[in-house]
Amino acid sequence: MELSVLNITGEDTGRKIELKDSIFGIEPNNHAVYLDVKQYMANRRQGTHKAKERGEIRGSSKKIKRQKGTGGARAGNIKSPTIVGGGRAFGPRPRDYSFKLNKKVKQLARLSALSMKAATNNIFVVENFNFEQPKTQNMITLQKNFKIDSKKMLLILPEQNKNIYLSSRNLQGVDVIIASELTTYKIVDATNLLFVEGSIGVLDEVFGN
Repeated sequence: MELSVLNITGEDTGRKIELKDSIFGIEPNNHAVYLDVKQYMANRRQGTHKAKERGEIRGSSKKIKRQKGTGGARAGNIKSPTIVGGGRAFGPRPRDYSFKLNKKVKQLARLSALSMKAATNNIFVVENFNFEQPKTQNMITLQKNFKIDSKKMLLILPEQNKNIYLSSRNLQGVDVIIASELTTYKIVDATNLLFVEGSIGVLDEVFGN
């Protein structure tokens, strides 16, 4: 698969870049994508939720009323879950939601996600560039030049670039990541992928092609 390399104004530079079918042209595996996204979101959960159960509520353990003869339902102490202010029955407790996933499944998921974006023509390649200084307007102009200012964009860099990162930090729907840290969730969450030209070579190394 070949794509035209564009400059930051969105114009064709006249050069082409080869996107390998082993990365951008495989048969997508939807279940692998689901598992990888599920793991990413699960690993981000703090799991610190907690509600007090009846054994943790402060209060008297004295029986509220006698068992029989009142004409109403029998009742225990004020810590009962059926009484306002009582403990919660089977409430949430702190837990770890993270789980492990096979490396090959994670790799298949990333390749599947990239192939999905390539199949729907949501991938652009821009020649290597840099901003002289961090300015949000620079990133807004870049989006407008590629006519994707109203959609979520993921900008993939070959290496860390502080000026580009700071230029995007205040924008909603714009995310910046280096190619070696690309995740399935980031790919799926974005509408368009904007690859800086040098990041394609990094992907070839990451996936061993």
